[in-house]
Amino acid sequence: MSAKPKFFVMSLLILLVGVTPSNAASQSVDPKVLHLINRLSFGPRPGDVQRVESIGVDRYIKEQLSPDTIPESASLKSQLAQMETLSMKPMELLAYGSVGQKLSREEKRAADRKLQAILQQTTQARLLRATNSPRQLQEVMVDFWYNHFNVDAGKGRDRYWVGAYEQQAIRPLALGRFRDLLGATAHHPAMLYYLDNWQNTAPSNPKARRKTQGLNENYARELMELHTLGVDGGYTQQDVIALAKIFTGWGITSLKQPNINSDGFYFNPKRHDPSDKVFLGTTIKGGGEDEGEQALDILARSPATARHISYKLAQYFVSDRPPTALVNRLAQRYLATDGNIQAVLDTLFHSSEFWNTKNFNAKFKTPYQYAISTVRATGMEVKNTKPIVSFLQQSGMPVYGCPTPDGYKNTEEAWLNSDAMTRRLNFATAIAGGRLPLSSLPAPMNQANNVPKATQSAVKVRPSPIDSLQLTNTLGNSLSSKTQSAIASSPPQLHAALILGSPEFMRR
Repeated sequence: MSAKPKFFVMSLLILLVGVTPSNAASQSVDPKVLHLINRLSFGPRPGDVQRVESIGVDRYIKEQLSPDTIPESASLKSQLAQMETLSMKPMELLAYGSVGQKLSREEKRAADRKLQAILQQTTQARLLRATNSPRQLQEVMVDFWYNHFNVDAGKGRDRYWVGAYEQQAIRPLALGRFRDLLGATAHHPAMLYYLDNWQNTAPSNPKARRKTQGLNENYARELMELHTLGVDGGYTQQDVIALAKIFTGWGITSLKQPNINSDGFYFNPKRHDPSDKVFLGTTIKGGGEDEGEQALDILARSPATARHISYKLAQYFVSDRPPTALVNRLAQRYLATDGNIQAVLDTLFHSSEFWNTKNFNAKFKTPYQYAISTVRATGMEVKNTKPIVSFLQQSGMPVYGCPTPDGYKNTEEAWLNSDAMTRRLNFATAIAGGRLPLSSLPAPMNQANNVPKATQSAVKVRPSPIDSLQLTNTLGNSLSSKTQSAIASSPPQLHAALILGSPEFMRR
């Protein structure tokens, strides 16, 4: 970094780090409108605040809870349509990349380029939707549920499957029934591979292949501890063992199988433990694949699951330490609606706790939330996501890159530190100064290498510095009097960076 940017960042740190977040001394926008946009979306784009003011809070909530009623832009649709791998199913993706085939050196290089393109397109699609889509609550919930049912792209074949996992198991069900979401993730090869259930075999089965010999408890344990009941959900080690036996035989289709299932799921009765099991006090008769469905039913309808999911939703949307009374009401709503996520969220968004002013601007943004909100605030139509990808990697939050099954945290203690603040301020100053080519156009297809358009290097378009007055208007003039004073006493060319680097903008 040159001396000038270093001085720029240090000025921001000196002026703003450590300022206690608060509402502006005088606000031209109803704080409730800003609070709603900051929680149901990744932050306002130009015109969002004014639109919510005009249609009202209740209508905005209703719209966001029904994303199919919100039209996507033609530009976003066009960008996504160019990514040929997005619509592919898991086994089609392996075939596309010639996985498992005997290849010449040149064929292998071409296949490697295709495999690299899969993850690049997946990541680009996620970031394009998060920054550009008006269906913001859906994008927020895709991020929420992906973290809840986390799969790490760094593990083997999951590098090729995480996009299909999000596209087929998470995204369509993000506002549906929890049981459907639970079932979709349980069947997907990305999850079966990540938590090793594809290796889970009845220990007494003499026909089991060597690499899948024996009971594997990984998925069964995480299914209860992370996905459903919670660590204090009342299960025992015997329940873990019973559940692992129930899921023996739940595996992944082989590319060599005849009549291959492109979805990737395959139940192998030869690897299944056919005995009766007692799981969470309920006897499940030996019945093959259906045993797993019964277990998922039990888990999805458990009061412990209702509490665990309700706590995580309240922590995400309200505060790091959500009120017990709110969690209890959400859990009751979950049980009364058979796990209807849309209904639970509707209750949350109309709760007194959600609208308590002490929770306004109180959640510290994760690196993902900060990057997306920064880009949205500028009003740029993103076409080149590489600068965002780079920032997230440097910030320790790469998309699809959490190595542990519990996913990324969304609390302040996980992300607030001096190094993280410096990286954010670098990102803010670069965007404010017009130094990140986010609006660059993709290069044309390289037919010789057969690499998809979306993965080509971008044609650089010189961006313009951000207008600080427009930025202030977009954010509803929501800065504290101390921050406003710091901005007023600084050179005009620093104003946009100071806004994007302010303590208020670090929070939502």
